[in-house]
Amino acid sequence: GSLVAAVLAHSGRLDKEHLGARVGRLSRRVTLSRCPQGEVCTMINKKYSEFLPSMQSAEDLVAQVEGLANNIDLLKAGIENEVQRDLNVAVAEFTELKQQLERDTLVLSVLKKLQEFDTTIKECNSALLEKQYVTAAQQLEKARSSLRSLESRRGFELKILKALGTELTVQTQNMIYHLGEEWQKLIVWKLPPSKGSSSLEAVVLSELHLHTSWVPPQDEDTAVPPVAAVLQALAVLGELHSKLKDFGQLLLQYILKPLISHPSLEPVPEEQPDVFILRFRSQELALDESSPMEVFDKIKLVFEVLHKYLLNVPVEQPGEGRKEGRVTLAELLGELIWEELSDCLIHSCLVNSIPTNSSKLEQYKEVIESTEEFEKALKKMQFLKEDTTALLKYACNVDSHFANKKCQDVIMAARNLMTSEIHNTVKITPDSSVALPGLPDPGAGDHLKVHRPSSLLHNGTVNLGAESRLSPFTLCLPTCRISSSVQQLVELAYHTLLEATASTDLCCVQLFDCVRNIFQLFYEVVPTYHRENLQKLPQLAAIHHNNCMYMAHHLLTLGHQFRYRSTSVLSNGAATFVDLVPGFRRLGMECFLAQMRVQKGEILERLSSARNFSNMDDEENYCAANKAIKQVLHQLRRLGMVWQDVLPVNVYCKAMGALLNTALAEIVTRIAALEDISAEDADRLYSLCRIMVEEGPQVFTPLLEEDKNKKYQEEVPVYVHKWMTFKELMIILQANLQEIVDQWADGKGPLAEEFSAAEVKSLIRALFQNTERRAAALAKIK
Repeated sequence: GSLVAAVLAHSGRLDKEHLGARVGRLSRRVTLSRCPQGEVCTMINKKYSEFLPSMQSAEDLVAQVEGLANNIDLLKAGIENEVQRDLNVAVAEFTELKQQLERDTLVLSVLKKLQEFDTTIKECNSALLEKQYVTAAQQLEKARSSLRSLESRRGFELKILKALGTELTVQTQNMIYHLGEEWQKLIVWKLPPSKGSSSLEAVVLSELHLHTSWVPPQDEDTAVPPVAAVLQALAVLGELHSKLKDFGQLLLQYILKPLISHPSLEPVPEEQPDVFILRFRSQELALDESSPMEVFDKIKLVFEVLHKYLLNVPVEQPGEGRKEGRVTLAELLGELIWEELSDCLIHSCLVNSIPTNSSKLEQYKEVIESTEEFEKALKKMQFLKEDTTALLKYACNVDSHFANKKCQDVIMAARNLMTSEIHNTVKITPDSSVALPGLPDPGAGDHLKVHRPSSLLHNGTVNLGAESRLSPFTLCLPTCRISSSVQQLVELAYHTLLEATASTDLCCVQLFDCVRNIFQLFYEVVPTYHRENLQKLPQLAAIHHNNCMYMAHHLLTLGHQFRYRSTSVLSNGAATFVDLVPGFRRLGMECFLAQMRVQKGEILERLSSARNFSNMDDEENYCAANKAIKQVLHQLRRLGMVWQDVLPVNVYCKAMGALLNTALAEIVTRIAALEDISAEDADRLYSLCRIMVEEGPQVFTPLLEEDKNKKYQEEVPVYVHKWMTFKELMIILQANLQEIVDQWADGKGPLAEEFSAAEVKSLIRALFQNTERRAAALAKIK
């Protein structure tokens, strides 16, 4: 209460007189209104007497607070006017001293670095004069480090730094030059005049000299440094990598790759007291390809020599991103050339050694073992890291590589057959023996219980029961001619599938897919590659038709024949080619039908020059019609000879029948459309039709033996639907009205079976004059 009163008093809200007056007025009001007996007045007086001491203490506190506030204001003004000024002066002096100290420290450090640089350069020069290359290289690197330190200081530039950099570059190049001379004394290449050539003649002239001991020159005061010192100095300067890279490329070009690609090449090592020489010689009697074992032995000999005289030297190999430590030159060289060398070994050696026959896969184990020994030898010489197994992985994956190579060879062989000439043919008969591999018994050696095929009887028929027997030629392909290339293609498919049955699961599936690819490739390649010939030459179209039917015939059972000899992957019914059969049949039929349309078009075009067979009494018109008839017959005879002994007999007869039927139908249509036929016209039309009837059957010569063709010539009405129609037309041309009516026989005669009533009436009107007899005859045709 005292504190509140003091604050109120200090703020000017409450003073003593004002408070007393208000208390007095309040007391009087209370006395007059609520305290008639004086009780309240007594209480107020009591409270007032208690309040006064608190009021007094509050006033004292206010006075003390005001004094403190004045003192604070005075102190603040003093600080702002005097202390702050002195402080700013002190801070400025401190900053200046600090900057001066930093400059002095920087100058001192720069001077120390300059001194270090100068000292290291002097020591480098003196070490270089004494041919202490490692010490000189280390001092040169220290000088380079000092210069980098100077150049890295920002805000501090010296013109001398450029001169120092130039001096360092000069010293470095001088050092590299001396080390290069020592390197050239250590490794000497004698290459043929035509550099860059890796031919056998150039390689035979190449030599590699490795100096095994360092003979001092004639100056007695000069000493030649050891090999390790030169190599270590190159490593310190970072030049060893480039030297080894150049050495590795020459090694690959003139030694390693030629040893791989030239089977007749042999390394000839020669050791002398102070130098080792590696020469080469070519053997006369060499195979076309070296075995991997021979190649590995030659390369291993080269690396053993290099390791003995050069690559076994350990060096400290510093560098960013690389752990510092001692490594041998073999490790460094291996990192540089192994990838290229392994690729060359794989593509020029191991690929050629992959067997082309599954029976030789067992012999490939020798190659795998040799590869493993080769890698172990290189790892022992530290040329390879322990986890490097590129060659061995490739060699061990022989099944996959065998399948890939086999598939590639098969596809290439198939493509060559597909692009060969179609007209080279062989004859296929139902009893012909095709050169296919001997297929095994479907159930032999199989764990599956399968239904064995019905046993063949002694006469070749299949016993289906007590009564039924099938001919041995049932479901056989009819006699025809196919391209020899297609026969070889099917044989290739059989041999490839037989190869698949003797292979592993993975290889078996891959070879099976390869056979499917052969047939799909045929479907795409042959119609495109031979399109022009198939369109122009009827014989090739017929042969292509037979080829497709021949392949479809074998595709029906091709997968089933190998089902029980293949792996479990294919024995579940997936090894089938039946889905390809409709496509091949359609391919053959479309090609042949396209050729049939071309031939029909030519027949109709020739008949169009017959002048609609009208006005035959005109000699010119008759000659034109006669020429058209003979041209059609000539075309049919030519086709008959072209397709003879090529198409199956039934296909041949249907094709020739369809073409002859086209000609006869066109002639019938043209003659039936005539409105006026004179007697002379009728005679001449009859003679033309007789030519067709007499010579038409002679075009049916499906077989080479003439006596056997007579059967098919007699069956012309079976294959030519308009044959009887044509003969009835000939009868009409020579008959009188009564004979025509008799032939009609109230719509039941042979004429009614070939012509409609309207067609017969039209012919009667064209042939006969308008008489009562004609009218009577027309009335009977209904």
